[in-house]
Amino acid sequence: MKKMLLAGVSIALFATFSIAVESHSDKERKEDAARHRAMATAHEAAAKCLESGKKEDVCTQALQAACKGLAIGKFCGMKHGH
Repeated sequence: MKKMLLAGVSIALFATFSIAVESHSDKERKEDAARHRAMATAHEAAAKCLESGKKEDVCTQALQAACKGLAIGKFCGMKHGH
């Protein structure tokens, strides 16, 4: 009985996720790729900023300015710990 219940719940969840997944159009995929390239460019500039010896706060502010409107959150779609 438990196996049947588990199977039923699994099928229901799978169906829910299958319906929720939307496929993107070619235009949306191209826009996403362009946005990722812009974020990568901003991150590369932040890395060069840090390598130049500037303070982390200065580089973070520059990254935030470069990523405004590109990514979710204030860390340009990427946050890591030190």
